[in-house]
Amino acid sequence: LKCGMRTTKCQLLVTNLFVMLLGLSIATMSTVTHYGHHFTLISDTSLDDNSYRVIHYRAFYFGICLSMTLILAALLSSAATVRESQCLTAMGFFCFALAFCGLIPAACWRYTHSTEVEDSMMDVYDFVYEEVRRNSSSFRRHELTVIHEAFLCCGKHSPFGDTTDVESKTCQPGQAHNEEQDCLQVIQDFVKKYMDFVFSLLGITIGFTVYGMILTSFLWFSIHFSSNLDRKGKYILR
Repeated sequence: LKCGMRTTKCQLLVTNLFVMLLGLSIATMSTVTHYGHHFTLISDTSLDDNSYRVIHYRAFYFGICLSMTLILAALLSSAATVRESQCLTAMGFFCFALAFCGLIPAACWRYTHSTEVEDSMMDVYDFVYEEVRRNSSSFRRHELTVIHEAFLCCGKHSPFGDTTDVESKTCQPGQAHNEEQDCLQVIQDFVKKYMDFVFSLLGITIGFTVYGMILTSFLWFSIHFSSNLDRKGKYILR
């Protein structure tokens, strides 16, 4: 039992280190998502009925809460491992379970809504582009120019024949009519790669969270039974 406890403690300390790094990675990713130039640009440009702005803010707050929960679970579990405290071990297990309950719905949402983020961002660009094409608004034209500069793209393939004027006013010189720089395709590829990275990070975090739950539960039982064995055969002088 003592040998198994020592092995569990070593594994749990290493797992806690990785969980803490994953928590910091999620916090960094959430901050980049919320304050990154590409994402804030689309969020500020989107209309109230577009779903991207809601996703933008919810993803940030969810990521921060999740990262804090993971870091707290790693700290409590590490303290419980060093001090062999059943109370801290139980609290660490609860934080791991809480993080797991948040990770599973997030991964399921990404799986069931695989293209919602990409579609909402492309809808924002499509709306701004069509506004400029219809009335050449100076305000929308400036927004479209900023989007082109941020994503290094130019215009979109359209069945209308009057897109040349839009692209010549909002694109950088030499980019107009470049098929490889179609903005809808560029935005879709950019967001898809980013969301694939997020989904991979969630999958790795789920694996370490489950492993941390297993180790903390085993450590709790080891401490419990070890303390009971230490009390056996002892006499108290009254």
